[in-house]
Parts: sequence; C-alpha cells; structure tokens
Amino acid sequence: MTDRRIFLHSAAGLGLAALGLPAFAADDANPRKRRPMIIDALGGIDNANLPFTRRDDDGFGIDARSLADAKASGLTAFNMTIGYVFGAGDPYEKTVAETRAWNAYIAQRADALLLVRSGADILRARDDGRIGVVLGFQNAAMMGDDARRVETFAKAGIRVIQLTYNGPNQLGDGSMAASNKGLTPFGREVVAELNRNRVLVDLSHSGEQICLDAAAASTQPIAITHTGCRAIADLPRNKTDKELKLVADKGGFVGIYFMPFLAVGRQPTADDLIAHIEHAIKVCGEDHVGIGTDGTVTQIDDMPAYMKGLEEEVRQRRAAGISAPGERPDIVPFLPDLMGKDKFWKLADLLAKRGHSSGRIEKILGKNFLRVAGGVWS
Repeated sequence: MTDRRIFLHSAAGLGLAALGLPAFAADDANPRKRRPMIIDALGGIDNANLPFTRRDDDGFGIDARSLADAKASGLTAFNMTIGYVFGAGDPYEKTVAETRAWNAYIAQRADALLLVRSGADILRARDDGRIGVVLGFQNAAMMGDDARRVETFAKAGIRVIQLTYNGPNQLGDGSMAASNKGLTPFGREVVAELNRNRVLVDLSHSGEQICLDAAAASTQPIAITHTGCRAIADLPRNKTDKELKLVADKGGFVGIYFMPFLAVGRQPTADDLIAHIEHAIKVCGEDHVGIGTDGTVTQIDDMPAYMKGLEEEVRQRRAAGISAPGERPDIVPFLPDLMGKDKFWKLADLLAKRGHSSGRIEKILGKNFLRVAGGVWS
C-alpha cells in the first residue's frame, strides 16, 4: 500500500470460538450492528486527499477525517507498511528511523490507535473502540548481511516482514526478476530468525521460486498478505495455484487485494475481487483466505487531480524499474465501485448475495488473519 503511493503522495493459533463475535446474517439490514472482525492484512488509514506538505503535520497523513472514516468502516486492525521498500538511502537506517517514528506516533494517539504485538491486542483494540496497527515491512533489504537484525525489529514491534519487493535482494528474487531465483542461503537464515522471533513471514511481491522455497522452509505458517490469483489474471504480481496451495497446506493465509492486477488490460471492479476470492477459496479452503486491500479507506475527492498524480507515479515507478505489468496511468490502484468507508460492508453484502455463509464471510473479513497471525505471534 504505502510503497505504491510514495510517488503519488509526493505530487492455527487463537481460540476463535471464544471471540464472542455475533453471527453475520445476510438478512440483517444494518451490518454495522454485527461488529464483524475486519482486518486489512495490508492497508492504511491515511487521507490520500491531503497535499504532501500537510502529511507530516497530520501524522503520516492520518487526519481527523480519515480516522473517522476508518472507524466508520468497521476496521478492527490493519498491517501498515513502514521502513525501506525501494529507492535511495540506507535501508537499515531508514527503517530504524521510521520504526521509532511510528512507535512514537501510535503512543501519542493511544486514544484511537493500539500497537499490535499479539492477537490479543487486536481483540483489545476492538473492545476498546480503537484501531489496531500491525507494523510490517515490504522488503527485507534492511537486514543487510545480518539475520540477527530480525530480533532487533521484532523487539521494536514489527510483526510482519515481507522477504522481497518486486526486484531482487540478498534473500532472493521478487516477482519482476526474470531469473526467478529462489531462497538464498542468507534468505534461509532470515526465515529461521523470523520463525524464532515469531514474526509473520510475508511472500507478497515475491517470485514464484522464493515463495515455494520459503513456504517449505518455514516452521511457522506464512502469509501472502496482498495478492491475486494468476489463474484469473495472468500477471506477475499474482500467485499461481501451486504457491497458494502450499501456503494453505502449511496453515498460512492469503489476502486478496483491491488492485489493478485483478484484471488484465482494464479497470477491475468488485466483481473481479469476488472472482479472485472465490478462486482462492477453491484452491486454499475457506480457512486460509482474507483481504489485504493494499489501499486506504477515505475516498478520493478530486478524481481528475488524482489521475494527474497517478500518471506521474506510474512514470516514476517505471523509470525506477520497480513497476509491474498492470500498473497504468489510466487504471486506479483501487476498485472504483468498492471504495470509501462502506467498502467492507459492501464486500460482505456482495459475498452474501453470492451465497457465502455468514461464518465464511466473517473468516474472510478478519478471523482467518487473526487466527494465523495470532498463532505465529503467540
């Protein structure tokens, strides 16, 4: 999420039977009263309408409006990307600085936010009326050549670490690396340290071979927090059935994003999202699928201005060599018919209309992520 908007903003686990969550009934006229557990496995709550000059003043782009929208959406918790993803600067120093800054910010906003270190913290956030913030990385380049840095970041509150971004790093190849190199010896050291420190391994953006290698090597369930299904849309950022099934077989989690990669050559819609969710359920089973929107909640106010910024973002990402097929200046990185503070409620209603049970919908909205991630973190 954050990584895709950097340029744009510049222009087995917990006992869920004890959760006490109400059943999701398709005929209930007011879904907000059901208070389902809603967890965005990769997302944000910033206001994309804010100019860059105001973002620092408003706490990483989180202002009163975006916070209110996030609460109105029913969001319980979200995995927030921080630290180095790509570009200039020392990956380790940049990541240390951002980790400190986010810890300080969440502490300052303890009235509304809660740093998530365990599954129990997500439940506490819900019960307190706050939003849980899971801090995570979308690249492990900051490990340098020292896998022991995992422990440093784990102690600082990091709970999800993605092994690669789109390109290669010292752990292996991302989805846009033609060589499709698997998990390197150092990558295996990092995975072992992630397991030892009970940090969730994320294989989003990875190449196929490193995904398969890491899923096999990990002694803990892993996640692909934000992806789509290659069988539905044949694009590099989406995962093959082989990858999806292995992650599920190891007890892991797959989050489907609300991104351009859900369709080929056109703007995807909510129908495409449903198709990917249903295919993932077919491959993985309903206990291993959820959502990782790769976006924020507050809707865009000025779409023409946004599209100009998007054009520049795409241009710069292509120039930097970090773009992936499917990123285009005429396709927005969200679903136009599933945006704003009602998007999770709309998704739930669409799934119910498709005949999915209330129990399955609750799993997709958040229970599956809580079970898998909470089990790793415990």
